[in-house]
Formats: sequence, structure tokens, C-alpha cells
Amino acid sequence: MTKPDTAFEQALAVGRPPNVKKLFPNSRALLVSGKAIDRAMRKKGQAMTIAANARSSFVLRGALLAAQRADAAIILEIARSESNYCDVNMWNIARQADQAANELGVTVPVAIHADHYGIKKPGDVAEAKVEIPTLFEAGITSIAIDASHLPDAENLLANIDLAPFVPTWAGYETEVGEIKGKSGLSTPEEALFLIRGLNAHGIHPDWIALNNGTTHGIEASATGIQVELTARIHEVLAPYGISGAQHGTSGNSSEKLKEIAAKTATTKANVATALQMISWGVAVNDYGNAIIDAAGKFIKEPGKGLDDALWAEMTAYADGKAIKAGDYKKLNCAFEKRLLAQPAAVRARMSEAVAEFVYWLLTDVFGAGGTGPLAIEALLAAGSHDLGPKAGRIEDPAAWSREKILERAAAMTRDKGPEGDFDD
Repeated sequence: MTKPDTAFEQALAVGRPPNVKKLFPNSRALLVSGKAIDRAMRKKGQAMTIAANARSSFVLRGALLAAQRADAAIILEIARSESNYCDVNMWNIARQADQAANELGVTVPVAIHADHYGIKKPGDVAEAKVEIPTLFEAGITSIAIDASHLPDAENLLANIDLAPFVPTWAGYETEVGEIKGKSGLSTPEEALFLIRGLNAHGIHPDWIALNNGTTHGIEASATGIQVELTARIHEVLAPYGISGAQHGTSGNSSEKLKEIAAKTATTKANVATALQMISWGVAVNDYGNAIIDAAGKFIKEPGKGLDDALWAEMTAYADGKAIKAGDYKKLNCAFEKRLLAQPAAVRARMSEAVAEFVYWLLTDVFGAGGTGPLAIEALLAAGSHDLGPKAGRIEDPAAWSREKILERAAAMTRDKGPEGDFDD
């Protein structure tokens, strides 16, 4: 058995992808492919880790602190749409993570994920072919190609077209069914169509995201995540080595999230809104949802999170711009510099509040504690940053030509749910 400190040193040498080594040649931050994080969760079993949505530096730092305390491999992510309203974006998140990990002495493996890289119309594919390589040049180590807004055939074809622009060593997530709550729930047939078609073309995603009854943002529901549906879809996909990516965890109780970890193949759980609110000092419930008072306002806890006077400025700004509770995420870019200008003690308590919440999720809810060494073991066993696919080619490429894909899709009939903007 390799000693833990020696294992870390070896992982630094062989486990960091080439883009990370090029960007940060002298770094001691173990930024790795999303594949390593997925493998660690599968090795432990009934475990999923947080994909912490790092809308601010405070969330990013808090998540890293928690991961180190829990000895857990984690993912830091930011969605393509969020790059429009957050100072943390797809091109600087790796640099921020590397700097913070070195500063804080973080030694657990961390993947840097570009979430919801949205393809909403066929014309977006050409732009993506130019933009996606720049993300990996900027240190991204994992990506979600989200063409779920398109019809099934075009979703599959967009993934096929874009896969060559994602390094083979990188974590890869695909999505079927937009995340829109109880409407347009994903089906096993729909998920199989996407994964079988990708497999035929030699494309082996690490994760699939589903519309399994959850939503993004602030919403508590008596229904929420459909665990049995999720388990059924994961079961039919098992031969293809696909893990689940659970989006929209805010709004679901810790008991529901424990059930997801225990009963499905989910290894990645996205958490966004709860972390943002906790860093600000807004009261949240067990569902990770901000608590709203009788007047429809957030409850800011005195002495927690950001400075109370600055919070008053933020709420006044939101009121002046008619920004509703569910859109407070748009305050991130407008106020990040003001937040960074607060006294050190205030900044520290913002990150610490996130760290406490994430540590609880990792250890008590997600079952991810102790997975850091498992990710390192996977990298050392491979002797490489590239862990390869979890399954080989099963499908016949000739049966999944463009013409065959269109024919197969035409034979599927299902309710996609209402139209609308369901971006995180």
C-alpha cells in the first residue's frame, strides 16, 4: 500500500491532465478529469459527490475547505448561462480553483466542470466547435454537452458532432430531457436512444442527466426527484457504464438525496442555489431552499454571511431592478467586487458557512467522505490522467447512421413538456 503522502505526490505527477500542467506547471493542486471523480464514487458504492456551483469565490473556497475536511473528491462547476451573470465563469474557474487550492493546502482531487454547455438550436453547434476548445485551454477538465432543448435526433447528432472537440481524457456528461420538474419526464426509451447512438459512434459519456422530476432554483415540492424512475433508467443503461448526474438538488430533502445515492447510479449531484444563499447569510431549510417571510422576502440572519448593510444595498438594488427571489443569482456579478471588499473576517465567515453545509452534504447525505484516496488510486492504477471509458462499443455503427437516427427518432413519441427557458 502506497503511503498517502507518496500517493499524492505520484498523483500530482501523473494525474493532472496536460492542459492543467501547461497552465499551472508549479501547482500542487490536484485538478483532475471528471472521470477520476466518477470512478471514486463508483468504487465506494452508493456515493455521489457535490458538483458545487461556484457562482462566487466564496462558494468555491467553501467547497474546497469542505472537501479537504471530508477527504472527498469533488467537482467545481459553472454553467454556460451563469458565465453571463457571475464573475466566476467557464474561462477563469480553473484559475480560481487552482489558486485557492494552493492557498488552502487542498490535496483532494478536484474536477473543473463546464456545466450545461447549452445547444438550443442546430446553428449553435458551429459556435461550440470554436468555443469548446477554448474552455479546455482555460483549464476545464469536464464538460456537459446539453442539447436536451432539441428534439431527440438533433440532441444525439449534436453530441456526435461535438464529441471530437472534447479531449478523450475529459469527463463527459450528456443530457436527455430538460430539467423542468414534473413535466416532460425522461423515459428509458429516450435515454437508451441517446446512449446507444453515442456508443455506436465510439462516444462513452461518464454521466447522463435526466428530467427526473426536479427543477433548478428555489422550489420545494412534495414530489421532487423521482427516485424509482431514475433507478429504472440507470438500470437499462448499466451495460454502457453510465453514471447519473443529478441536477436541481435544491428543493429536495436530505432524505430524498440519500435515497438517490443509495438506490441509483448517481455519482454527481449539482448544488447551486443553496450555496449562494448560505454564503450570503440567508436562512435556508433542510431542502437547501431559502426561507421566505410573509412579505415574500428572504430572511437574512444577523451576523452571518455578508455584511448586513451590504445585504440591504443588494436587496434595494434587486427591488429597483424588479429582480424576483428566484433571480437573485443575477446579483452575483453586480456585487462580487463589493463582496470581495468586505473585511477579512466577513469574507472568511461567508466561505466557512458554505464549508459547513457542504461538509454535511458530503459526509452525512451523499456518502462521499473518504473518496479522495479512491480517486487517487484510480489515477495511479492507470498510471495516467486518462482513465478511458467504463464500457466498450456495443452498438453497430451502421445501425446508427444519420438516416437511421432520424428514422428511429421519428418512431418515438413522447411528451417533452412545456416550452420555455429552463436554464440554471
